[in-house]
Amino acid sequence: MRIKKEDKVKVLTGKDKGKIGKVLKVVKKTNRVVVENMNVVKVHQRPTQANPQGGIVDKTMPIQISNLMVMCNACVKPTRIGMKLLENGKRVRICKKCNQQIDS
Repeated sequence: MRIKKEDKVKVLTGKDKGKIGKVLKVVKKTNRVVVENMNVVKVHQRPTQANPQGGIVDKTMPIQISNLMVMCNACVKPTRIGMKLLENGKRVRICKKCNQQIDS
């Protein structure tokens, strides 16, 4: 998976189309990502001992990674990600538009 935690991403489709946010969590098993303040839904919570009132709560739900693009730090545009092998044997992610290294 080429999207990592703390990446800035742009939403391509859905109700949050065009918005930019930071990745909070990556769910590799389902190829989904939780993005800060994106795909927020209202969830009805049943009363429990911890929350005796219950009620309607806002919850951030995961987004499919195919609906996101990583934002490049150098050219400040959404871009596809490529992989490059450095001389020391380490693999890093690069921007396909400006060939700058995304990983620090």
